Amino acid sequence: MIDDPGDLSMPGAAPDSDAAPDSDPDPSSDPAPDSDADPSSEPGASEPGASEPARPTLAQRTAAFRSRVTSRRRIGGGGDDDPIARWPSGHDARGAKHVFLTVAATSVEQRLIDAWIARNRPAGVALADFEQIPVPDPHDRKADAVDAKLVRRLAVGDDPLLVPLRIVWLPPERDGERVARLTDLVTFGDPRSPGSLRQRMLAGSGTERCPVIAGEPARAETLRERFRQRHHTDDVCNDELFAAFVARQAGLALERAEWQALGARYKVPSLVVDEILSRADFQSGLRTLAHEAGRPLGDVAKEASADLQEMAAGHSRYMIDLSADFARWMYTQAYDESIHYDRQRFDEVRALMERYPVVFLPSHKSYLDPVVMRWILHQQGLPPAHTAAGRNINFWPIGPLYRRAGAFFIRRSFKDDPVYKFVIREYIGYLVEKRFNLEWYLEGGRSRSGKLLPPKLGLLTYVVDAYRLGRTDDIIFQPVAIAYDQLYEVGSYAAEAHGAQKTKEGFGFLVNYLRSLRRRYGHVHVNFGEPISLRDVLGPPPVADPSDFTVPADEPTLDLQKLAFQVAVRINRVTPITPTSLVTLAILGTGTRALTLEEIVRQVRNFVRYVTDRELPITDDLRLDTDDAVKQVLDALIRQDVVTSFAAGPEPVYQVGPDQQLAAAYYRNTIAHFFLESAIAELALLRVDDVPVDSFPEQLTSAIDLTPAFWDEVMELRDLLKFEFFFPEKDEFRAEVAAEVARHEPSWQKRLESGGADLHTIVESFHPFTAHRVLRPFLEAYQVVADALVGHDDTAIAEPGAPVDEKAFLAECLGLGTQYALRGLVTSTESASKVLFESALKLARHRNLLGAGPQTAERRREFAAELRDVIRRTQAIEALAVGRRAGYVT
Repeated sequence: MIDDPGDLSMPGAAPDSDAAPDSDPDPSSDPAPDSDADPSSEPGASEPGASEPARPTLAQRTAAFRSRVTSRRRIGGGGDDDPIARWPSGHDARGAKHVFLTVAATSVEQRLIDAWIARNRPAGVALADFEQIPVPDPHDRKADAVDAKLVRRLAVGDDPLLVPLRIVWLPPERDGERVARLTDLVTFGDPRSPGSLRQRMLAGSGTERCPVIAGEPARAETLRERFRQRHHTDDVCNDELFAAFVARQAGLALERAEWQALGARYKVPSLVVDEILSRADFQSGLRTLAHEAGRPLGDVAKEASADLQEMAAGHSRYMIDLSADFARWMYTQAYDESIHYDRQRFDEVRALMERYPVVFLPSHKSYLDPVVMRWILHQQGLPPAHTAAGRNINFWPIGPLYRRAGAFFIRRSFKDDPVYKFVIREYIGYLVEKRFNLEWYLEGGRSRSGKLLPPKLGLLTYVVDAYRLGRTDDIIFQPVAIAYDQLYEVGSYAAEAHGAQKTKEGFGFLVNYLRSLRRRYGHVHVNFGEPISLRDVLGPPPVADPSDFTVPADEPTLDLQKLAFQVAVRINRVTPITPTSLVTLAILGTGTRALTLEEIVRQVRNFVRYVTDRELPITDDLRLDTDDAVKQVLDALIRQDVVTSFAAGPEPVYQVGPDQQLAAAYYRNTIAHFFLESAIAELALLRVDDVPVDSFPEQLTSAIDLTPAFWDEVMELRDLLKFEFFFPEKDEFRAEVAAEVARHEPSWQKRLESGGADLHTIVESFHPFTAHRVLRPFLEAYQVVADALVGHDDTAIAEPGAPVDEKAFLAECLGLGTQYALRGLVTSTESASKVLFESALKLARHRNLLGAGPQTAERRREFAAELRDVIRRTQAIEALAVGRRAGYVT
């Protein structure tokens, strides 16, 4: 019988196999835990100087494991993993009796168990050779205490074989699968937990839907030794406590058998709160907290218990099915039923989930993101991930429904609450240790601009802490990109960007949101990025003894920040380019000017060619090579009030009006990162072409190598935009920029090295031009903030270089940005965006432009001048684009 909800090992199995549901006990499926240790420290190590074998990569480890993973068996499938109960054989060689520990909640269940024993008892087994003792159902908090008969039986000391038995109730079989559908759930209740009347009806029609299942058997002495180790004592076991321990192990062993019977999607933990609260290390941590705070231990323990109860998910098979059906119903109100994702790629993710705890980290664009993820996992026959959710959505009926289906709710802020921080660290560590999968949104909230937000590192810290404590030999971070053809929330995002308040979540909000989904918004697209192995990033867990581990400070480490940025970069790399995003990218490059369908098609084709040449990720329906295909996208944008059409002239024209710029920009921004290298290269080349010769040392008489100046400008632009976009590591980024320029002009490096006078022709070779389309809105928003900072110094009441009240200053920027848009000093209302101003403030704070100081006023003016120079170059790129459309630039 198993030791705890996550421990599914046979007694005596390898330690590595006890943490994952149905994990492969074959130690060859992964390197030994200390395979990275110094070879000389191991018996039989190679001679000094011998080369150490390279540690297998994540892909190699996954392939090796996957080759040994067999398909999941179901009821009646046969084989050693078949959960159907068989009379135990080969376990009574020492003449010990069998003791069946039975869980029977009703008389019907007890009759079925009795009938199974009578039917399956071998001819040579006498009635005196076995006995039956009831044990309480661990899930039933109203169940009676442990039967005194079990206490007395365990005290005999003859080491019987303990075999757990119970009835499992199955849903009807449909299309070869036993799944409870919504009609089952809302009419007769959960078919896996029928009432007495339905039990009689089902039992009377045969045992197909009510088989007896057996948990993994164990010897009493094996459990007794495990009990001693668990309670850190060599004394004789307390009979009552030991009997309760055995009963609990029986219940948990039966739970594993139920998982095998019902399918992998119901592999979820139970009794988590009780398990964590009873752990010795948890109790030790509470004593430390009480001592450090000078508080009574009882008060701290009570607070920790309340925090854990408030936080922890409580799974219910009924709610797993109900929430999955609700998820499917919810997203299909607005989108096509078929979610577009690569099934073969998901099989690779499934192989990782078989062996390691997997942390799904999706992009966050919509309230529907967790709904989509839940349905994909359920559709694939997998359990719901433990999904972190903010307390803002813990309202009826969503909160209770999703808590029982795997969501755990955490506070937005708990930095000054050491007990809460301790509890969440232990909860996350427990889930990781038991290899249950996690899911949360690294951005912390939905993106209001379309591009990824800076990562929030709180939960990531706790997962990494669990790994450093050695609670698992690896953790896999799985980046996920979710994209929508159109998105209902875009309108509210645009309003918030102009200063409107976010609508508070609640029941009324839910009703209105569901009503809004009755329009059709196209398809949902999900791409799974390249996974990240924490073991590959950090090496083997550094802590052998958990007592040696020091809880890190709240400030994130550099390794943690790099890990989060790596996840974001990998999400961006697989974000699918949708028809909507590509059409808005093409249209927004012309400002507010109306375009004919022919003009839009011509520009879209340029981008389609570019995307195809670079083999960027696209959706299945990115077919924009005809007028009709582009018109369908435009019509969808018109229905969403993102584009307007004027049809009174000779032919219709299409326009993104001033009030629609932010909504259209949202779609463009979802793919803007694919054009960053090209846009930055365009601006850097123009800057180098402007460098005056007399700025170089006079002793240089030969041709001037402009390569260093080019790369200096590239990295300065990267630094300017680092709070807006996610960039790969510097060397990787330089290589990507070089490859992008070479795509347009293969000889560009030689021409820079020779310092030729026609460098502008390198820029003119770019097809299409992108800097004005992708970067100018962000740069103009930064210009608004920079000008506001300079104006802050110029006011009569403010001392030059005086500190800035950020909240009040942000309101000033909104007013100034709106005025700039009205005066035509910025190209669109998109540049008067609260979201972009907030990023600009982060950059200003990073450059020490918000605090007081003698040189602050001068540095603010330099910052404004820097931005004006970069914007001037984006205007030059736009002029080249206009010239190309007019035929002046090839």
